Amino acid sequence: MIFQLLLAASVALHSAAETPKKKALGPKKRVATHSRVQGTKSVQNAKLAPSKTAPASAGAIHWTTPKGRIDLSDDLSSMLARAKSGKWGVLIVSLSNGDTLFERNADQQLLPASTMKLFTSSLALDRFGAEGKFVTVVLRAGSLSSGGTLHGDLMLRGAGDPTLNGKAFEPGGDAPMEALARQIAAAGVKHVTGGVVGDASAFLDGHVPDGWRTRYLQASYAARVSALSFNENKMTIIVRANGGHADLSFQPAVSGMPVVNDVKITPSSKGSHIGVRQDSTGRLVISGWIGAQSAQRDYQVMVEGPELFAAGALRAALVAQGVTVDGPVRVGATPTDAVALAKFDSPSLEKIVTQMNGESNNHFAELLFRDAASSVGAPGSAENGNILLRRFLYEKAAVAPTSVFAADGSGLSTLDRVTPRAMVQLLGYVRKAPWGPVLEQSLPVAGETETLRHRMRATPAMGNLHAKTGTTNDVASLGGYVTAKNGEQLVFSFIYNGKDRWRAKEAMDAMGSTLASFSR
Repeated sequence: MIFQLLLAASVALHSAAETPKKKALGPKKRVATHSRVQGTKSVQNAKLAPSKTAPASAGAIHWTTPKGRIDLSDDLSSMLARAKSGKWGVLIVSLSNGDTLFERNADQQLLPASTMKLFTSSLALDRFGAEGKFVTVVLRAGSLSSGGTLHGDLMLRGAGDPTLNGKAFEPGGDAPMEALARQIAAAGVKHVTGGVVGDASAFLDGHVPDGWRTRYLQASYAARVSALSFNENKMTIIVRANGGHADLSFQPAVSGMPVVNDVKITPSSKGSHIGVRQDSTGRLVISGWIGAQSAQRDYQVMVEGPELFAAGALRAALVAQGVTVDGPVRVGATPTDAVALAKFDSPSLEKIVTQMNGESNNHFAELLFRDAASSVGAPGSAENGNILLRRFLYEKAAVAPTSVFAADGSGLSTLDRVTPRAMVQLLGYVRKAPWGPVLEQSLPVAGETETLRHRMRATPAMGNLHAKTGTTNDVASLGGYVTAKNGEQLVFSFIYNGKDRWRAKEAMDAMGSTLASFSR
């Protein structure tokens, strides 16, 4: 009943969250001219697609060493003025003293980009704990004879494991499909009269979240969303000339998927022109031409039908184990009387979140967001994930429900909205949560690791500031923690929406370095 009431409330608040009201941009810009300026450092901005070329003047970090809140406010205001257009939202709070050091539009709803993953990480860790895992199961729908013949189908039921991949998650581990195929063979299955059926019914919404731009959809950072996802729903198609015809192969290996090979051979040519498309049924159509003397050509494609792709990978692994499968792959729901034969556990959520936040993996975030909704018995959807997120934020971090609207879990959606205050309140709660150290340790470190490895080098923030980055064509954001020069623990949220994001990132790096130099 509570969940249904929250759903109704979410619908009522939806419009307000998507269309934030305009507010004043805060105090007038003040240029700080202090003798305490310490240095300048040029940094290489990480290029996160979608990206634009940085202006020639971007890249210099000018940080200061303010002594007291007034100096800090003057300096940060000057740094914010570096972006010549757009809108800022900033909040900086001392966790040590509990006071606000600086704010600018702290209650403005803004696009967060990948800092949305702070919210998704926290929700998932709160629901499952750091040791939580996601279990992919294979079941038989039919009788198994004493001779090893399964009279029916094998059901591959997904549970939203984002790490189900074509290779092992960690060196020396098992590749998921090979591990499942070995268990199935060990259970006595030698021959399947039916096919392999992909079951993604744990999630109910579509493969593409609301608010994703069409131009993103062929990029690797915008993989389709499914409870039964495999290899982050990316496939490599290999085309080779073989005499008078073209051979096709796939990485990871799949079988039983519908494929149309319309590639022609052009004699006496070393070139190629290949097109790959996938229709709504999941059928792959490869067309064009390849020269008889051409080297093999590799093409990465984003899979439109993840469930068929995953089922095809299991079918190929079964064939490699000597299990014959008569039927092709298809999509369907698992019968209630199906019998489990094999299972594959994901790595712990701690490891998943560490990889997700380190490399800013959108696909991981989308699955975790829906997994959280499924954990309370609701259908796995972004809408229910948003309801659960708002409830968690209100109950645990005292965040007003209207402060956050999540149309997806990754921050790629143009409908997402977050206030800097909500982000700071969440990060303040993280410091108290039992799983808090896991999330904090997953954040990139300035000048050292992952998406911050090229930023704030040779500044006081290097090795000190821990934060999640966010970047799209229209957004630059940074949220996390830094220790001030006097030992104070500071939490901050910087969000910029606009076209001058390279100068905005430069300003963020200067502000982060300045916070690391602050004392009072």
